[in-house]
Amino acid sequence: METKGDDEIWLIKFYAPWCTFCKQLDPVWHQIGSEFRSLGSPVHVGKSDATANTGLAKEFRVKTYPAILMLKKNVKYNYSGARTKEGIMDFANRIAGPLVRSLSSVQLFQHAMSRHDVMFVYVGATSPLKGNYTSVAEELIVQTYFFSATRDILPKAVSLASLPAVVVFKDGTYFTYSEERDGDLKSWINRERFPTFSQIDSYTLYAMGETGKLVLLALVEEKHLCEQSLRYKSLVENVAAEHRETYTRNMYFGFMAGSDYINGLVMGEVIIPSFIVVNLSNDGYFLPPGAVETERHLLDFLDGVLDGSVESHGGNGVVQRVRRLVYETRITLTPIFSQAPLLGCFLVGFPLAIGACFCYLCCKARPTIGGDDDDDCLPLLVPSLQGPKKTSKKKSD
Repeated sequence: METKGDDEIWLIKFYAPWCTFCKQLDPVWHQIGSEFRSLGSPVHVGKSDATANTGLAKEFRVKTYPAILMLKKNVKYNYSGARTKEGIMDFANRIAGPLVRSLSSVQLFQHAMSRHDVMFVYVGATSPLKGNYTSVAEELIVQTYFFSATRDILPKAVSLASLPAVVVFKDGTYFTYSEERDGDLKSWINRERFPTFSQIDSYTLYAMGETGKLVLLALVEEKHLCEQSLRYKSLVENVAAEHRETYTRNMYFGFMAGSDYINGLVMGEVIIPSFIVVNLSNDGYFLPPGAVETERHLLDFLDGVLDGSVESHGGNGVVQRVRRLVYETRITLTPIFSQAPLLGCFLVGFPLAIGACFCYLCCKARPTIGGDDDDDCLPLLVPSLQGPKKTSKKKSD
């Protein structure tokens, strides 16, 4: 931090020596550093022991390990995606490049389209809309790419009522931003930065939850989908495509392989295949009140979620947080007790024994008034309770 140049770009991993996830990331981190170096990238790759360099960790607001951050022109960008080589390198390349990338030819436009599932493009000359677009890019470059192009670069099938315009290309089609219809540009981009239907992992689900929208999931097997799983997945995909205008402002659509993450959310075992609507803004969820066999059943379920007629479960209230703590403790300790009962008893019994001893010592050390100490206290108390003594002189012979 003291010797780096003003234009240097750094990709930094903050770790703790005892962190298992940090150790698992080490081989990936070395691959990333080697690849950036071989490509001649301007990105410098480093790592810092957050337990030793506490001041640096505090400056970067490191709270969990491993923490991955980019530093560019004294602006810090936090990476919250999957800990994979591809995901981290894509993040680094996105931050290291220009905020808004110019597409100067049809070939470049087609190349960008082939690489990105969702692509935002500003079309037109300099304008207040472009200034607003650039400002949004400064905040959301962590999540997605931003491009600009002239009208003649776009495919002829793209019809724009007027210029300048902001267009999002996804799902094999495109949608044009309208302030009157879509509201704030930043909010619109934040809502539209995911495909209408896609496979969703825990990182993507968390990012979707940050936008405030609900997520409809078809939970299916991780491998070898059964016939019912395929049908559930197809139902969600059809609803996403055919009823986009009805639900896209409030909801994302996708499928998730496996149910481990959702099991933790609902604090129980979720049947696969099944449907669930997740609200990660408050850790809530909705389950269908009955069997969902047709598209009509699924639409009724979604309408019930939006109008409040379907009961919401979970949440982040005090009682729910206590239940979640108990559940997570039980999930953590159950494998230990099953594989090493003595170790499990020690892990549970030792803190309880320490707590019991502490309570006992506190109670024993507490001062008491009464009992055997009354005689010692009485001389001190009596003078303060009685008035001053009157003395009289006696005459003596």
